[in-house]
Amino acid sequence: MTALGSGDTVAVVGTGTMGQGIAQVALVAGHRVRLHDSVPGRAEQAAGAILGRLDRLVEKGRIPAAARDAARDRLSPAAALTELAGAALVIEAILEELPAKQELFRALEDIVPADCLLATNTSSLPVTAVAGALRRPGRCLGLHFFNPAPLLPLVEVVSGAATDPEAAATAYDTAAAWGKTPVRCADTPGFLVNRIARPFYAEALRLYEERAADPATLDAVLREGCGFRMGPFELTDLIGQDVNEAVTRSVWHAFFQDPKFTPSLAQRRLVEAGLLGRKTGRGWYDHSEGAEPPRPATAAPCPAPAAVTLHGELPRPAAVLPALLAEAGIEVVRATAPEGRAGFLRLPGGAALALTDGGPATRREDGRAVRFDLALDYRAATRIALAPSAAASGADVAEATGLFQALGKEVSVLDDVPGMLAARTIAMIIDFAVDAAARGVATPEDIDTAMRLGVNYPGGPLEWAERLGAPWVRDLLDSLHRHNAGGRYAPSRALRRRADLEEWVL
Repeated sequence: MTALGSGDTVAVVGTGTMGQGIAQVALVAGHRVRLHDSVPGRAEQAAGAILGRLDRLVEKGRIPAAARDAARDRLSPAAALTELAGAALVIEAILEELPAKQELFRALEDIVPADCLLATNTSSLPVTAVAGALRRPGRCLGLHFFNPAPLLPLVEVVSGAATDPEAAATAYDTAAAWGKTPVRCADTPGFLVNRIARPFYAEALRLYEERAADPATLDAVLREGCGFRMGPFELTDLIGQDVNEAVTRSVWHAFFQDPKFTPSLAQRRLVEAGLLGRKTGRGWYDHSEGAEPPRPATAAPCPAPAAVTLHGELPRPAAVLPALLAEAGIEVVRATAPEGRAGFLRLPGGAALALTDGGPATRREDGRAVRFDLALDYRAATRIALAPSAAASGADVAEATGLFQALGKEVSVLDDVPGMLAARTIAMIIDFAVDAAARGVATPEDIDTAMRLGVNYPGGPLEWAERLGAPWVRDLLDSLHRHNAGGRYAPSRALRRRADLEEWVL
């Protein structure tokens, strides 16, 4: 089968923000679009809102007036479900409640043609369960758009256990014809983006609960240190704390309370207090008019050491640092690393400066030590996090701070927690992605595409795995697992296998 033709009618049931956005996408693509909502009058209001947005696009020169006029003629509200009888595709965007979606599709089965596709825009419910109530579940699938649907390119095309391959192929081709970037995905909790993205929120929330730093600082470390568009606290304020927490809780329940997906108590308290983010004026941050923007904790300027000693070779993710130090005019003296120990820098005062390995900085064998966090690109990063051991002095921290400031980086000092923030966040995301690929949830290419386009990641998780090396990711998670019992950080079997293969090939 191929994409639906422009002469085919697309129906959208549910006319909230997402339903309106999906309808606009289909309308601009040339389809006749019917809108239906269970609340009388809402479909008419939604049609007016869509046409108003098209008017603004004409004013901005994004579309010609003739295209807007033609779209107006193709858009019509439907007061009753029976008015959707001629649809070739129905996309529902109603409440995230399984019984409601099942009831809707059961009713549609008696109305629409036998070859009409039934698509759910659910972000967290199983497509298999939605289709399970149908006489012909093969024509039911997931078409998960991202908000705002007219702007964001990604669409997850989700096949349930009974979805016909031809139905999924038609949906995929249709999304592509609409100018979207579709990715194929098996019916798994959270699908692709909402499954693999959980650690981005969860690890920052865990560090906040451990009092490693405040939200503004943690946001800045991931935003300025790793290239994410927004930090997890500001992003959940934008999404809505209730929405983000509900997805996390849904995925956690769907995975039978797997500790890797455990929700945050701190976020639950925020939801209970009604502090939902921008839509209520306050969440992690104050969004009221005139409120001061949050400021991360940033170290004061410190003098840079004239020279440091490099013992051995720094781990692969930080291997570029000696070259950056040399470019900044800091002499790098080479020496042998102690047997069995990863490479590190010795500061002039005697403290060891090393990339976090998943354990805390405070260890008997390390003494005075300062750990630095992962950056996905140390040359491009504009902020680096440090974590001193309990034995490290203020002078030790100042030397480490001055070293990174000489490279043009802002420095934030975190409390000493295993794995710091960026390293454990990136490692967990990689592990989730490697595991999803190994389980056939999606291809590696589709996983990377989904994370880049669905949540604006600065790269794909499997691309990061190639760059950082699976053995380093596995070892960091193993160390985190030793220091945090319970299974949250235990590397997946797929990651262990990948790391073993890399070591064998090397």
